Amino acid sequence: MEFFRIKKDIPFMKHALIFNAISFITFALAVFFLFTRGLHLSVEFTGGTVMEVAYSQPAELAKVRETVSGLGYADVQVQSFGTPRDVLIRLPVQKGVTSAQQSEQVLQALKANDADVTLRRTEFVGPQVGDELVHGGLMALGMVVLGIVIYLAFRFEWKFGVAAIIANLHDVVIILGFFAFFQWEFSLSVLAAVLAVLGYSVNESVVIFDRIREAFRKYRKMTTSEVIDHAITSTMSRTIITHASTEAMVLSMLFFGGPSLHYFAMALTIGILFGIYSSVFVAAAIAMWLGVKREDLVSAPRKEGGDPNDPNAGAAV
Repeated sequence: MEFFRIKKDIPFMKHALIFNAISFITFALAVFFLFTRGLHLSVEFTGGTVMEVAYSQPAELAKVRETVSGLGYADVQVQSFGTPRDVLIRLPVQKGVTSAQQSEQVLQALKANDADVTLRRTEFVGPQVGDELVHGGLMALGMVVLGIVIYLAFRFEWKFGVAAIIANLHDVVIILGFFAFFQWEFSLSVLAAVLAVLGYSVNESVVIFDRIREAFRKYRKMTTSEVIDHAITSTMSRTIITHASTEAMVLSMLFFGGPSLHYFAMALTIGILFGIYSSVFVAAAIAMWLGVKREDLVSAPRKEGGDPNDPNAGAAV
């Protein structure tokens, strides 16, 4: 199905240097904000108090969140836990206040609005657990990156693998840069969104790389830049339909999913937009700068009846 048929190839690679310069500047700014501002880590990483409370009726999460925030907790996390009547509350560490004092203060505030609320359990999450989560998250990110490089190197050619992973890391760093600049809360759900963006972005790169290989086989008189332009243009219809549909779903989570999904959807929104950009203007352009050519992807045909041991048997007809 092709709703947007483009008959003439768009000369994307003609402006590749400009787009790569924009990418480099954006990437450099993201790195700068990461080093100067840092990430605003959630309780899951920094440690804090975890409370589980139970209501007699389905809990109103917005009201619970408002009540706890009124006590001075700016980074409180409130979410359903198991059933609509069970609520999990994560509180950041406060200097001079013990975990028991925090839980008692919050419970009294909740009881003022609903006397039937009961405390199921309270736990203190130390910073050591946060360090383990950071280490595990970095290990997961590294394994995903390594897997992508190996997969693309075997399926296409090492130049495509290098180009794709640079483009994907470009997306990840820019997402983190946004979170560092605006000091949005970085939680485990945001980390999951970052890993999802890696897979989503590489899928777009694979589609374009596959079309580049097909174009090299089909159009032997085209230059490398012309082949890349044709490949990108021929996938534009699919790109528009696929990403518009995905973005519509993500935006619905962003605007209507509530605070629990807000930053998760925000990370996905940024990742999808920059994933499209990086697949076209970063990955394809870097592959061109690395000198990818027809011979890297298309084996030269053998002469009919030739001796397979003859060194000239693999010469092109």
